[in-house]
Amino acid sequence: MAVKAKKRADGVLARLLGGIERAGNRLPHPFMLFIYLALFIAVVSWLVSLTGATVADPETGEQVAVRSLLSGEGLVHVLTSMLPNFVEFPPLGLVLTMMLGIGLAQRVGLLETLIKRTILKAPRKVTTAAIILTGICGNLASDAAFIVIPPLAAVVFLQLGRHPLAGLAAGFAAVGSGFSANFMIAGTDALLSGISTEAAGIVDDSVTVSPLANYFFMAFSVVLLTSVGVFVTHRIVEPRLGAYEGTPDEDGGADPAQPAEDGATEAVEENPKAGRGLRNAGLVALAYIAVVVAAVLPSGSPLRGENGAILESPLLEGVIPILLLLFVAVAVAYGTTVGAIRNTGDVPRMMAEAVRDLSGFLVLMFAAAQAIAWFDWTRLGLWVAVNGAVLLEGLGIGGLVGLVAFSLLTVVLSMLIASGSALWAVEAPAFVPMFMLNGINPAYVQAAYRIADSSTNSIVPLSPYIAVMIGFMQKYDKKAGLGTLFALMVPYTVTFYVSWLLLFIVWTLLGIPIGPGESLHLPE
Repeated sequence: MAVKAKKRADGVLARLLGGIERAGNRLPHPFMLFIYLALFIAVVSWLVSLTGATVADPETGEQVAVRSLLSGEGLVHVLTSMLPNFVEFPPLGLVLTMMLGIGLAQRVGLLETLIKRTILKAPRKVTTAAIILTGICGNLASDAAFIVIPPLAAVVFLQLGRHPLAGLAAGFAAVGSGFSANFMIAGTDALLSGISTEAAGIVDDSVTVSPLANYFFMAFSVVLLTSVGVFVTHRIVEPRLGAYEGTPDEDGGADPAQPAEDGATEAVEENPKAGRGLRNAGLVALAYIAVVVAAVLPSGSPLRGENGAILESPLLEGVIPILLLLFVAVAVAYGTTVGAIRNTGDVPRMMAEAVRDLSGFLVLMFAAAQAIAWFDWTRLGLWVAVNGAVLLEGLGIGGLVGLVAFSLLTVVLSMLIASGSALWAVEAPAFVPMFMLNGINPAYVQAAYRIADSSTNSIVPLSPYIAVMIGFMQKYDKKAGLGTLFALMVPYTVTFYVSWLLLFIVWTLLGIPIGPGESLHLPE
């Protein structure tokens, strides 16, 4: 390990983040941390179950008991679910599948050449903004963005002579903390609005929350969060990390050239056929995209959903295989042109090399999958979230002040339930009716929720992508752990949340519609 990153230790913020990193990195190895977390969940579930605690299932309304892992039923569940927990862990398939394509594109030299020919020539601030903007809007690809954008951002920063962990952090913050914002309507809008409509029906079944209900606000939020993300990256994260002097090849990372002393990238000799390779790869990409578009355009396309829907359709459900095939197609086109791929056996060999680098990630995923699955099975997260919602409801706080208080509560609850849709399914039936009875539009309750849930995505302990990010980080710094990650993410999380909430307050006070035809108060 040859990381010798120089960090500034001056200033209160730098000392605070340094303290977070040191304290976090004193924790056990992430694998053992998830093991201890799983054992803690087991003990707490037993203690809570002894009290006879129950919670209302938000889907059925039925009272269900908190289940103990330290029981006969719990023991059977642990033994019979351990393999499914791991094999069916959502990030596992995403990471392995995407790395087949991305790893192939990296090893034939496509990514390196593309970066050198395009991004390296762009001004520094434009590069950072482009990465963050792409990450924020990446929720169109749902969870796939968590796997694709951060590692590519790290490679871009390294090629620019900047610290790769800063690029990784910027990419992860954009994808995670900016998850709800977008210039386009995404699956998240459709999912949350459906839950909101159902919750509104408790009070008035004529009220419908459209997927467009938050569109104006969320589209403008992309601009705000991109600006905030660039500021945090340039003024806080990069100065603190300092210069990266590691050797990524030794760390199992990318294979780009080392930064030169003046901060520019000292490029290795480029393959003379690289230009023709990029052209062929581009032509293949255009042809591939044209085929996908042609397959989706007909109203009766099997890739469309019910009634010709795009947002909830096989197209979006199959976005990972679509992206995989795109990466493979352009990588093969480039590799065969430049001579990196000489026979069909080279393709699976390079893919295997890419997956081999993920061995440490697989070990970590096994433990993380068990802890998260146990927390869900015991219903502890549901129990804490529902009781917290009831507490705030009992305070009877309404209006804009109530929305802000509700958002703050969501910040706390989001640390317990990593799934945004699951948390909204818990909170919506309690808070949407409560605010409606005070004349508040459910669209505004939903927006207040999205700000809090999205901003904290990058630091939720039980998020499966925390483990994924640690695996990515250790390609550049073997000593990186939870403390390193949280120290990088806290500035983004805090600034995203504070600026986003302030925008919401100002937006509401100015009376600007949050979406088409939406205002704070329901019509009388």
